[in-house]
Amino acid sequence: MAFELRSLQREFCDDRTLVRNEVETYFRALRRVNCLCWFARPFQDHIPRLIGCERCENLSILDVGAGDGFLGETLCDWAKGRHWEWSITSLDINFQALRISKSPRRVAGSVLCLPFHDASFDVVIASQMTHHLNEHDALVLHFQEAWRVARTAVLVSDLHRNAALHGLVCVVALLCGLNRRLRHDGALSVRRGFRLAEWRRLAALAGIPKAEVWLYYGTRILMAASKSVSFISHAASK
Repeated sequence: MAFELRSLQREFCDDRTLVRNEVETYFRALRRVNCLCWFARPFQDHIPRLIGCERCENLSILDVGAGDGFLGETLCDWAKGRHWEWSITSLDINFQALRISKSPRRVAGSVLCLPFHDASFDVVIASQMTHHLNEHDALVLHFQEAWRVARTAVLVSDLHRNAALHGLVCVVALLCGLNRRLRHDGALSVRRGFRLAEWRRLAALAGIPKAEVWLYYGTRILMAASKSVSFISHAASK
């Protein structure tokens, strides 16, 4: 199986005709997988490094493509354990996902046209959302919009397209007892993932200055940029 080029095949979860119980089943399974894969760790590790711990005491964060808002829940709980107050707004185009979210701040909208003024949030984040976009122009616009509404910084995480991760995701999906469609989507998500050079080009085309793009433990690709402070990624250690 070749991984040099991104797959553009649609995932089952991107079907807008899915009914509520199908969406709930999908996100319940996704929560299990995400917990097992420490999906919040890139943000826990790098938001404080990106903006400084002293600025983490009170943050407004926009999570774009948030789905059921589980990342926001996880980050808020983690921040409270450090006596930080993080207010997270979950944005997604999927109304069914937003309906099952427990987030007190939920907004229906597109990542390509965020319904917020410039610099509306301290930090804008996205986790495993970018690979759901196909067109090159849409990917650039997604980065541009995240940068536009961020007051201080942007941090985006997605899957790194490689054979080892593809195999690992297939094994994890089996261990978690996912059904055939969910196993298909998990493997396809990796094939729809990205390489470092691709994201560096996107960040440059989006006009994000001094964006850092690096691998996170070989499984994820991260893009981070700050509007006010210098950021060093520690990429060599990841």
